[in-house]
Amino acid sequence: MAALPLHLLLLLPLLAAVSFLWLRRASSRRRCGDGPHLRLPPSPWALPVIGHLHHLAGALPHRAMRDLASRHGAALMLLRLGGLRVVVASSAAAAEEVMRARDLEFATRPVTRMVRLAIPAGAEGVIFGPYGERWRQTRKICTVELLSARRVQSFRTIREEEARRLLRSVAASSSSAPAPVNLSELITVYAADSSVRAIVGSRLKDRDTFLAQLERGLKLFARLSLPDIFPSSRLAMLVSRMPGRMKRHREEAEAYMDDLLREHEESRVADGGKEEDLLDVLLRIQREGDLQVPLTSDTIKSVVGDMFAGGSETAATTLQWIMAELMRNPRVMEKAQDGVRRALAGRQTVTEDDIGNLHYIHLVIKEALRLHPPLPLLLPRECRRTCQVLGYDVPVGTIVFVNAWAIATDPRYWDKPEEFVPERFEHSEIDFKGTDFEFLPFGAGRRMCPGMAFGLVHLELALAGLLYHFDWELPLGMKAEDLDMTEEMGVTARRLKDLRLVPVVRVPVPVD
Repeated sequence: MAALPLHLLLLLPLLAAVSFLWLRRASSRRRCGDGPHLRLPPSPWALPVIGHLHHLAGALPHRAMRDLASRHGAALMLLRLGGLRVVVASSAAAAEEVMRARDLEFATRPVTRMVRLAIPAGAEGVIFGPYGERWRQTRKICTVELLSARRVQSFRTIREEEARRLLRSVAASSSSAPAPVNLSELITVYAADSSVRAIVGSRLKDRDTFLAQLERGLKLFARLSLPDIFPSSRLAMLVSRMPGRMKRHREEAEAYMDDLLREHEESRVADGGKEEDLLDVLLRIQREGDLQVPLTSDTIKSVVGDMFAGGSETAATTLQWIMAELMRNPRVMEKAQDGVRRALAGRQTVTEDDIGNLHYIHLVIKEALRLHPPLPLLLPRECRRTCQVLGYDVPVGTIVFVNAWAIATDPRYWDKPEEFVPERFEHSEIDFKGTDFEFLPFGAGRRMCPGMAFGLVHLELALAGLLYHFDWELPLGMKAEDLDMTEEMGVTARRLKDLRLVPVVRVPVPVD
């Protein structure tokens, strides 16, 4: 969910004037449905029709919601975004109730009108799928068959090959005189190629088309549109351009995925002895048919799309934030590079066998995930039946966000929370595996990210290589404190500007 665009705010008064009577009746029905006996969470002051949307205008939603919760002392806060009722959990205790104590009540996803236009009913993958037998089966396939430790390890050769390609690309750009390289672009390509090869067995023939389509899709899914804000309003559907954009995106994505599956089948016929990739696993499970709910081709395409987005986007985003934080904190950069180079002294390159010995690198990754969780609000959940959280009633149908970023930067849990200090994890038992609710970059409970290990191993290998082979400098004239750390909110919280750094070869990168 993104900050509301200015043109949308200007349109809301017109919508309010045209649909005032309908909204009043709908509001009355909602109040009657809540019942006077419910004890709802505290709420900031609201405006007619738009509710609390004005509180989010002009700011990134996770920051605006953190500020609202802080001002009102609300670990659990109720917001009304147009016609949507939203509850925001902003403390570890609230997060624990939502994702552990009441996990089953909050195990489903809200299916908005725009999501339904993009994903046909019954074909949702593991990310957007509503809770039920189909989703439980799909999730089990992902965790047991696709993203298990054994399966992730089987793609080690692919990851190491793609990491070397990344390092060669960086080295080639600095082969003559040191000059800035667009590290964001190179990292994005690395994460995409490495993930896609594991999923479909080869690099995409038209990677640029794929990346552009992925970018458009992430922005569309992150955008707060009129039909989503006023889900029962026909007028909202008529005046919004989002339905048309979502339909076009769906058609383009389906055509691309159909071509991908056809090419995959053709390559398998030509090379029958090739090792099984993740798409092969899904197709094999479909052919075997030993499932309670049939695994349809549409579901396979959705799962593959989920893995494309999750495997490449979050790893690339996090790696860019790590490199930016290291440039802003020379002490940490020096310590990280010293640790890598001591452990690998005399080696030509970094392999996955080395990752376990790079202790400080793991602390750096943890600290980056704390300050820059890829999904600062996690993904929304929906209340399946009225229940209590922190003593407040959360009505059925309420959308629930867990502000993982606010919790991870809360001074109640963290000393100097805004500073990048990897050493805070040195002797700490806190981890990101879903049991420590003050640190939730991957969520927790039934809806915890199943691809955590898949993404992390890409991240660790590339980071170790970038620090081992290169020293890094800022472009001429720039100081560490000048580095722009502005966020841009899509589905993930990315850097607004590409990261451009000057690499200086310290350990030569092997040619092959």
